[in-house]
Amino acid sequence: MKKLKLFYFLSLSYFSVFAQEINSPSLAFEFLNQFHNVRDFTISKNQDEVYFTVQSSNEEVSKIAFSKKIKNIWSAPQLVNFSSDSRDLEPFLTYDGLRLYFASNRLKTENDTNTKDFDIWYVERKDIKSAWSKPINVGFPINTEKDEFYPSVTKNGNLYFTCINEKSLGKDDIFVSKWKDGKYSEPENMGTNINSEGYEFNAYVSPEESFIIFTAYNRKDGYGSGDLYISYNENGNWSLAQNLSIEINSKQMDYCPFYDVNSNTLYFTSKRNFVQDKKFNSIEEFQKEISKVENGFSRIYKINIKL
Repeated sequence: MKKLKLFYFLSLSYFSVFAQEINSPSLAFEFLNQFHNVRDFTISKNQDEVYFTVQSSNEEVSKIAFSKKIKNIWSAPQLVNFSSDSRDLEPFLTYDGLRLYFASNRLKTENDTNTKDFDIWYVERKDIKSAWSKPINVGFPINTEKDEFYPSVTKNGNLYFTCINEKSLGKDDIFVSKWKDGKYSEPENMGTNINSEGYEFNAYVSPEESFIIFTAYNRKDGYGSGDLYISYNENGNWSLAQNLSIEINSKQMDYCPFYDVNSNTLYFTSKRNFVQDKKFNSIEEFQKEISKVENGFSRIYKINIKL
């Protein structure tokens, strides 16, 4: 593949630039290509267990699936054992592999008859070979009567997520709820170095809380639709977020990042489209072109890069 050079600005407080040679993003796993819409990817630290979201063409049906690598071969994808008749999406596997967080608009209890909003839930297991527990609602103060999405949990238990509430700067914002004394603190807005009056969502935070990658929609320095941005934690303060550049982002929606710190691989969802409009000599040629995997539906891409 053609080599591309990528530059990162680490902070506005000092001009520090590093460059590295990277390949163009490529499709992550061949077994994901069977699905029309696939998004939200998380992988275990041993790179042998993955979870992702599969959706219908119009995204009105959404389920979480998984695959495991057994003897160096990925198993056929299956739905998780806690799948529901509601919309489940955005799985996040903790670094120790013992909890899986996700978003769902399932009812909070069996007797709940209220309108279903999206909450953050989790399942847990005793060890990586055990089955997942029944889903547990994270509860207040993270979950409210409004929607909460896209959980990302660091080693110290801090939980980052997307929501809109009275503390939002505009549209969707990214918040953090810190784990203190065995409970979650009141969620805090990440501030103007991350959030804006527009849309910020789908944040991944590294296990050591050293950097955050998220999607911002239609910013002035963007390349079209949603782009991935990065900010670094500098002694407890988050640097001004920078666009991850056109070498990673596209003109279409790029979102749902997950970074595997053990393999230096960035996974993300993209609706980039490589279908060409041209003169076709037959209906078969036309069908082949529009049926490309990279045809504008949600796909998981990956790129190897040191962050």
